[in-house]
Amino acid sequence: MIAPEEMMVPSIHGGPDIPVFLYRPAMANPRGGAILHIHGGGMVMGSVKQMQSGPAALAAAAGVPVASVEYRLAPECPFPAPQEDCHSALAWLAGQADTLGFDASRIILAGESAGGGLAAALAIMARDLGGPAIAGQVLTYPMLDHRTGGGDCPYQNPTTGEFIWTRASNRFGWRALQGDYQIDDDRCGWFSPSLAKDLSKLPPAYIATGSLDLFFDENLDYARRLVAAGVPVDLHSYAGAIHAFNAIPDAALSQRFNGGVLAAAAAMAGPAGG
Repeated sequence: MIAPEEMMVPSIHGGPDIPVFLYRPAMANPRGGAILHIHGGGMVMGSVKQMQSGPAALAAAAGVPVASVEYRLAPECPFPAPQEDCHSALAWLAGQADTLGFDASRIILAGESAGGGLAAALAIMARDLGGPAIAGQVLTYPMLDHRTGGGDCPYQNPTTGEFIWTRASNRFGWRALQGDYQIDDDRCGWFSPSLAKDLSKLPPAYIATGSLDLFFDENLDYARRLVAAGVPVDLHSYAGAIHAFNAIPDAALSQRFNGGVLAAAAAMAGPAGG
């Protein structure tokens, strides 16, 4: 496994410096891009060190540098702290193209669960703030909609959310993240991407989810809305799969799922034209 370099990145939003772990493949292609990876954990737990097999695998598969951001966690640091940390890490990565030897026009985002939700939010945030430019987003069972599992949940699917990440878990994670966010906040898409009124001019998305995952319905709905807004989407649904099932790497379904995610990231961040 590729060993990371740890560095501290300055915040562009007035916050503290942000730890970023950089994974460099042995033979990076200078015509390729780079990947900003955002780990999962329901907005309230997790770390790069705990989940470093993910960014290491991305770097090896895509042959490009991968920066994994150690964003601040809720409830100690609620919205918009995690989003601002991710945006600062993206800005830093974009500025390292010459130093690290990659094509700055081919930076993509990748994240799983809460990290997938933050990646989707970051794509909206970067568009709204005028950059940095993002070439693609790889969203693995992303946590997108704060309403899921609550009284105002728009999805009524009794077969999802029974394992690993439940409705109660989801309510806890979103309440912890909320901070000073209010329903009339103009930054609604930065908080809960499913609330974004405008999904146009976002980068192409690869979305992978399981049919028994609590996030299944919100993932499908988000994919449909992206398509309606003119955004290219490659959606993959895995029958019988629960949340984070691919943590059992030797299972045949996990291998197919993980292989698809890595192939999508390699295609998006790899050299233009293959």
